[in-house]
Amino acid sequence: MANIENQKFIAIDIFGKNYLYWVLDVKLHLSAKKLRHTIEEDNASSNEERATALIFLKHHIDDSLKYEYLTVENPLELWQNINDRFEYLKAVVLLKALNDWSQLRFQDFKTVSEYNS
Repeated sequence: MANIENQKFIAIDIFGKNYLYWVLDVKLHLSAKKLRHTIEEDNASSNEERATALIFLKHHIDDSLKYEYLTVENPLELWQNINDRFEYLKAVVLLKALNDWSQLRFQDFKTVSEYNS
């Protein structure tokens, strides 16, 4: 029977809620497998390396995304498509984090005047 690999981490969902965690996990796991170069521009990866990386990527995306990217046969192309689709989330998360940080800093002071000074 085929050796089916379990998911190493949570697959990216259709809405990209876990996109930032997913990107980090994918990069780390592909680096550990010595396949990170397959998702970088101008790589000279072999067909076997590209196939392995593509299987890994498709194994860690939501089923709806799998159907959408069914015809993609290059891990770099799949990586770029997913990145283009969810890249805007970095800006959204950053703004929310900055807002949360300012609210936390504000809570350290008892009064507004104390915060302003």
